[in-house]
Amino acid sequence: MERPSAAAIAQNWPGSQGTGISVARIGYRGWPDCFLLRNGSVEAVVVPAIGRVMQLRLAGEAAGAFWENRALDGQTHSSVPKQGDPAEWINFGGDKSWPAPQTTWRQQQGRDWPPPAAFDSRPMEAFSCEQGVVLISQVDPGFGIQVVRHVELDRERPVMRIRTEYRKLFGEAVKVGVWTITQMQEPELIGLLLPTHSAFANGYIQLREAQPEKLKIEGRLLSFVRHPGEPAKIGTDSCTLAWVGRHCAVRICAENGPGEYPDGGCVTQVYTNPDPLNYVELETLGPLATMKAGDRIERSTVYTVLPRSTPDAEAEARKIL
Repeated sequence: MERPSAAAIAQNWPGSQGTGISVARIGYRGWPDCFLLRNGSVEAVVVPAIGRVMQLRLAGEAAGAFWENRALDGQTHSSVPKQGDPAEWINFGGDKSWPAPQTTWRQQQGRDWPPPAAFDSRPMEAFSCEQGVVLISQVDPGFGIQVVRHVELDRERPVMRIRTEYRKLFGEAVKVGVWTITQMQEPELIGLLLPTHSAFANGYIQLREAQPEKLKIEGRLLSFVRHPGEPAKIGTDSCTLAWVGRHCAVRICAENGPGEYPDGGCVTQVYTNPDPLNYVELETLGPLATMKAGDRIERSTVYTVLPRSTPDAEAEARKIL
């Protein structure tokens, strides 16, 4: 019997019969002028002061799937006390976009880390639209690129879609791709649906010295958990990831198509952070394009949120994938 798709599961879930989309201005964890998006099935919180989609959760739930650094509640990039280290990164959590590959950062901004200024944690202009919110960044001085993110909920299903645009407004040509990074809570399991014929010999490539814990492949399912002691990262040419939490599961789908992908052909990557900050990053990447002034590229990522239907985390991952 053919396994139903995540879209079919979402469509048939009783709670997915939405009542329309509402967008409200709220205060959130000390930040003013935030946006709460609702469709009767799921809720998303957008915090323009730090340029983040900070939370995604089932309607009515207090906790969500996205990881938030609660030590930085209400802070902004300019208000966080600096440690005097230029390499210090202010890690708020949530969902954001950086230019890929990371190896271009030094050429464009003169350093490998932290991320380019306008792409990370700076305030963004925001306004509501029919199905959600649009975020518009400042123009990054190194890349000459402005980021525009369209954050929308589906009218009837438990789905959020983020369409990320890069607009090249000035400067020399630069070869980049759209990279979306979603920091998520400690999972019970991470799963990826590998393509029938992967470009990677093992189905994945290792991008850090350590592997995630309990990594295994059964059929087309690659699964693992967070490594508690070391940073770990892998990359794949899968375009579908699953995060399985205690109360819900999230499927993340990346656009897939022809082109040269970053880091040796990665369409998706997963990073797991060691203790004490127990989060994981589910990442999607678009193909590289040489952008000249006046050019624009875009990439969409789709997030489907479903309540847990079984205590077996691996079975849950297979079901949502």
